[in-house]
Formats: sequence, structure tokens, C-alpha cells
Amino acid sequence: MYHKPVLLHEAIKGLDIRPDGIYVDVTFGGGGHSRAILSQLADSGRLIAFDQDQDAQSNVPDDKRFTLLPVNFRRLEDSLKEIGIDQVDGLLADLGVSSHQFDESSRGFSIRFDAVLDMRMDRAQTLTARDVINYYPEEALERIFRQYGELDHPRRVARAVVQAREVSFISTGQELKDAVSRCVIRNKENTFYAQLFQALRIEVNDELSALRELLVQASSLIRAGGRLVVISYHSLEDRLVKNLINTGNLEGELHKDFFGHTTGLLFAAVTRKPVVPSAEELELNPRSRSAKMRIAIRK
Repeated sequence: MYHKPVLLHEAIKGLDIRPDGIYVDVTFGGGGHSRAILSQLADSGRLIAFDQDQDAQSNVPDDKRFTLLPVNFRRLEDSLKEIGIDQVDGLLADLGVSSHQFDESSRGFSIRFDAVLDMRMDRAQTLTARDVINYYPEEALERIFRQYGELDHPRRVARAVVQAREVSFISTGQELKDAVSRCVIRNKENTFYAQLFQALRIEVNDELSALRELLVQASSLIRAGGRLVVISYHSLEDRLVKNLINTGNLEGELHKDFFGHTTGLLFAAVTRKPVVPSAEELELNPRSRSAKMRIAIRK
């Protein structure tokens, strides 16, 4: 299977689909969520999906209600306007990397394979993880490891990378692991390397900036009463979604008027806490273990 959709039943329930509505799946991937949405739509309904990964195009369903736009979801608003859509009834985002991308060794996403450091979700772009590791200044590497990987001692890791690349160009995942091996705590190797690879992937694909742009655009595109459903896999993503829902802005700052009333709230949370996978789903799909889903209604 290309990708087992995470929290599938919960996501479809969260969208509260109107049969004649217009919906957006901004992370099409293997199409699991999209097919479930289509199953709830009448002939008059419509689903528009986004995916910048060329591999996703092989999963497009033969359905006149469905349109795939092969671009990054940060181009959401303009892309929808180009096909005559100004507002939608619901938007679903299943963030992160698909199982297919992790399992395709040549993509360089997984710590399991000794592959060339690539990590591009859109292979038409030029910047790769190999470029980041070999050409970014030490200070920039430290910032990436600290902010995006939330690594302990990011300066030490950045220094290790710079020292190693002065001796030899770092081309593969194993060469990167060897370069920073002295920074790893015993018995925590997998966690460390997962955080390191996550940091590189986020930088290469500019993921957090793209998510920020998506959330801002979604706020104006989703009609009153429509639904926002976002599945995230690490705290950096989840924090942005939580901030938008709870405060109306990405910084998480509540704004009040002269009388002390909270202003600027755009969404109302459907559930107080994020929805997480059941024990049964965790057993069937271990990769869902870090998933958190937030559901909100546009005010």
C-alpha cells in the first residue's frame, strides 16, 4: 500500500461532510483520505486535492468530482481561484511524510536506509539535504538542529558536521550518522537520528513556513460553519494549529478589546484535546503513534 491513512474514520467524521459541499485535501499522497471523502459526496459535491510529489499522480481516482493540483499547498488560495473556487466547506491536512516516501530508499527520508541525502518532497526543486549539510554555515546548521529537530546540544552536532565535511563531502545518510556519532547518547540512537533527519527534511521543504501560509489562507477560504481538520506529527506543527484555533493567530497571543473581551477568534475547537490513534490503529499502523488531530469549526 502506498500509504495507510492515519485517523481515517476520525478525520472523515471531523469534516462533517455535506454531500453537495466543496472539500480540499491538501495532502493527497496515496489518496486514502480523498477516497473516503468522495464516498460521502453526492454527484454535485467536489473534492480538490493538492500534492507536490509527482509520485502521487499515479493514485488519482477516475472521478469527475475530483481534481488534483500538483503544487505545494502554500499556493492554496490562488490555485483554487484559478479553477473558480472562493470558499470551501472543509479542509483536511495530513502533514509530514507518507509511508511511501519513507519506504522509497532513494528519497533519503528514512534513517533505515543508507541513501543519498535528498529529502525533497518536490523533486523539481534544487535544494537537497546534501546541500544543507555540506554548504550551510555552522550557525545555520545549529539553528536548524535546535528549532526543527529540537536536538540536545545542537551546537555540538553542527560543529561535528562541519569538522567532518572539511575532511570529506557528506553524501549519504550513513556518512552523516558517522559524522555525528560522537554526539549520540547510548541507547537513544534512533531518536537522535530521527530528530536530525526531521530537522533536515523541514529545512529542505520549508515545511513550517508552508504550514503557516496554509493556515492563514484556510482561515479565509473555509466558509462559516465549515471544518478544519489537521493531523500533525510533531509539536512544531501541532503548536501552530493549536494557536490558530485557540487564539486566532499563529503566535498564540490572545487579543482583547477595551472591555476585556477576546477578539479575533476565527475557529471554535470541536474537541478540547487533540484526537489520537486508538490502540487498535497503533497496532495495525505503528507509524501513526505520534499523530495528533485537531478539528475546528470556522466561526
